[in-house]
Amino acid sequence: MADLFSEAWMQAYMTEWNKEPELAEALAKINFNSTIAYGFPDQDKPTGILVVQAGKAVSAGPYNNEPLNWDLRATADNWQKWMEKGIGMAGLGMAYMGGKLKFKTGDYTAMIKDPRMAGPFIKSFNVMGKVKA
Repeated sequence: MADLFSEAWMQAYMTEWNKEPELAEALAKINFNSTIAYGFPDQDKPTGILVVQAGKAVSAGPYNNEPLNWDLRATADNWQKWMEKGIGMAGLGMAYMGGKLKFKTGDYTAMIKDPRMAGPFIKSFNVMGKVKA
């Protein structure tokens, strides 16, 4: 598998994102536009970035100081666990409250209270698990 959040990994993630109707189509219904970064808590900057317009991922690759709507951080072990097993709503709450999933940018509380966003957010972890080398 390509390194987690590398350019190749992010490109594959973009492809999988756009194939998943519970993600791309659900977010298109609410005209979701966002720049989402992914990375690790011990780094100053995120590693990878996904740009979403009207629910569809339109670009992906390494982070290059773009302004962010979301910056999600977790250890490689936690990312891997969530990709393999999914996370679910309860697991997401526990990961956030326990500091295992950090939102350096973005409003977790607003997102989780909106089922139109929370469901696709949960689904994004399952989609990450579909990324293959």
